[in-house]
Amino acid sequence: MSSHAFTTDGHGRCPFMPVFGAPQVMFERGQGTVLWDTEGRRYLDFLCGLAVTSLGHANPVVAEAICTQANTLLHVSNLFANPVATEAAVRLNSLLAEVTGEGGQVFFCNSGAEANEAALKLARKFGGRGRHAVVSAYGSFHGRTLATLAATGQPAKHEPFHPMPDGFRHATFNDIDALAAAVDTTVAAVLLEPVQGEGGVLPADPGYLRAVRQLCDERGLLLIMDEIQTGFGRTGEWFGFQHAGIVPDVVTMAKALGNGFPIGAVWARTEVAGLFRPGDHGSTYSGTAIATAAANAVLQEMHRIDAPHLARERGEELVGKLQTVPGVASVRGVGLLLAAELAEGIDAKAVYASALEFGLVTNAVTPTALRLAPPITVSSAEIDEAVAILALAIQEHLPA
Repeated sequence: MSSHAFTTDGHGRCPFMPVFGAPQVMFERGQGTVLWDTEGRRYLDFLCGLAVTSLGHANPVVAEAICTQANTLLHVSNLFANPVATEAAVRLNSLLAEVTGEGGQVFFCNSGAEANEAALKLARKFGGRGRHAVVSAYGSFHGRTLATLAATGQPAKHEPFHPMPDGFRHATFNDIDALAAAVDTTVAAVLLEPVQGEGGVLPADPGYLRAVRQLCDERGLLLIMDEIQTGFGRTGEWFGFQHAGIVPDVVTMAKALGNGFPIGAVWARTEVAGLFRPGDHGSTYSGTAIATAAANAVLQEMHRIDAPHLARERGEELVGKLQTVPGVASVRGVGLLLAAELAEGIDAKAVYASALEFGLVTNAVTPTALRLAPPITVSSAEIDEAVAILALAIQEHLPA
């Protein structure tokens, strides 16, 4: 493995705030599924920057769109319009209309956390004073701003930042009775992931999501689906909620939408989106020409390659091959968002470290499971190579 040392400020201090653990590798170049570090070592990327580079690194269509736009127009502020953002909004709304049958409107932002922040504010506008609470699930992850952290169902992450913002509560995932019990007259919305990515790659049961939709209809609640990690073909459908055949009121997106260029988005049904008024929300960088140029290219290319079909096809292939690896107890997930649950006694962090040493990027999403989210464009040969590397890494840590 390559050595890594941060550039210091001349006094031996790292220039970065210590919010991330010390990195084991410094990557400087990527192409498709492959990364190279600063020492020229090659790695297969089966994490995609946490399900971001779904079209692979340095995708030529996306790179050309960004390069062209960088030489044309970057930013003019939302006091004015630009044709690139308009095209992206129309394109994204058309995709959501296609899969939901509903018309809607879009707000662009810079990240998934910001998309969820906008959705939470929209829920408060919907509910009004005294009906501002949002129910989400234990094990969920919705972001690291104060509001999205409060919505995140991982109490350990709240501890350093108490008191948390008011109006958030949590219920057991995949348990409709627990969710119903958490809903009272102060609740405006339910916020769920179709697959809990950071929670361990745990898919929502389709029947559970259908029951949630019914509950929201009966009690007059918004259903917000967090598709930040699952959206844009990753699960084998354009969006994860499609597996349950439901229509959400609000959808939040980011990650794969820019294939590495920072952009997020919120879509809401027209009557819900119309609750916002000028001045209710905004962002300096909402709908910049450069970010939406990337999004337009991503959406066009994903349609061209039929990203959901590819994710289903490659996902089935990867699952089948992982299931043959000694030390893999089971595989869960959908499409190309998967977790390999390891046999009893095998430490996922140790396996992750060995796999990285052998040239495979994954991550230990739980103490006993590895997350795999390769590009949707991954080849069968790359899947074979990755599974072989993972088998070697697991073999090093099989119980005696």
